[in-house]
Amino acid sequence: MSALIQRLRALVPSREQLAANPWLRGLAPYLADPKLWHWSRRGVAMGVAIGLFIGFLIPVAQILLAAAVAVFLRANVAVAAAGTLVTNPLTVPPIYYAAYHLGAWATGASPTAAISLADPTSIGANLGAIGIPLFAGLAIAASFAAVASYLLISQVWIWRVSTKRRSARP
Repeated sequence: MSALIQRLRALVPSREQLAANPWLRGLAPYLADPKLWHWSRRGVAMGVAIGLFIGFLIPVAQILLAAAVAVFLRANVAVAAAGTLVTNPLTVPPIYYAAYHLGAWATGASPTAAISLADPTSIGANLGAIGIPLFAGLAIAASFAAVASYLLISQVWIWRVSTKRRSARP
C-alpha cells in the first residue's frame, strides 16, 4: 500500500507547478499554506470529492475551480486538481452519454433520437432537449461520486491506520 501512495504522490502536481500556473496566480498567497498540501485523511478525501464533483459538473477551467474550492474548504489542493482529470477526451463521451440517460430517467424526459454529429444543425436543434437531462444526470453523478469517494477514502484510510497500529503492537 505504501508503494501505491508513493506512486500517487508522484502523479499529483507539486505546489510549485500549481503556483507557476498563470491561471492560479490569484490563489498563490493561499497556496503557500502547508496544510493544503498535507496528506491527511480528511484533506485527501475532501480533495478527491472536490475534484470529482467539479470534474463531472464543470466542463471548463476545472483545475482552477477545484483549487479555489480546495483552498476555501481547506482540502488537499493537489489531489483536488488531479481529481478533475476524471473527465478527459477519452472519458467524456461515455460519462456524458451515461449522464444524459440518467438525467432523462430522473427527469422523466424521453431520450431523444440519435443525433448525427455530421449534421451540426441537428445538434443545435436538439441542444435544448438534451441540456436539462444532461445537466441533471451530471449533477446526480457528480454528487454521488463526491459523496461515495469521500466515504470510501475515509473508511479505507481508517482501516489502513488501524491495521498498521494493530500490527505494531507487541
